[in-house]
Amino acid sequence: MDRMLVVIFNNESNAYEGQKALLQLDREGSIGLDAYAVISKQADGKATIKQGADSGPLGTLLGTTVGSLIGILGGPAGLAIGATVGATSGSIFDVHNVRVGEDFIDDVSGALTPNKVALVAQIEEEWTTPVDARMEAAGGTVYRRALSEVTDAVNQEDVAAMKADLAQYKAEVAEARADRQAKLQEKIQKLDTKIQTHLQKIQDRRRAAEKHAKARAERLKGKAAERPSL
Repeated sequence: MDRMLVVIFNNESNAYEGQKALLQLDREGSIGLDAYAVISKQADGKATIKQGADSGPLGTLLGTTVGSLIGILGGPAGLAIGATVGATSGSIFDVHNVRVGEDFIDDVSGALTPNKVALVAQIEEEWTTPVDARMEAAGGTVYRRALSEVTDAVNQEDVAAMKADLAQYKAEVAEARADRQAKLQEKIQKLDTKIQTHLQKIQDRRRAAEKHAKARAERLKGKAAERPSL
């Protein structure tokens, strides 16, 4: 099962110990680690991304659930960090890409108090004991939630609703007075722009999901090749 995992630690040393344990569990095949990062909350409330996936400070987090959750937990400080990696990084903070409930976000946000450190990861796991045992041994408190698959469907429904409104506005233009027509045309233009933006976000998320699935398949293929033949 795909899950979002957040482990809260009292310090960076313990968090990195937890990170190493998570990587070890992935190598052993106990879990599948798709993306991860270590973030810290400073005394002034600002969040900092300390370390990310292998390919860089933010690595493969762009456009993923992990990246979006980090953006929410990091707040304005997180947005500033994201902006440093280029314009395409905007998707990392897309709240629509977070596939967990608000209650989970509230629980994690409440636990990630100043001077705490969090290990955030998207994992595949069949049972919770391996991760819980290793994280608790490293001094961490574990929060997890199964990932929802409804995000794309919800956004499609939003677009359909906006298209219905757009059609209504266009139908009214022909019957409206000249002064009213100008206002309707302005609404049509704004709504059409909004629809195109939503469609682009849906397409971007699909591409990110496809890229993520391909990377996962390659990782599993590599693991299979590393196993000794019987």
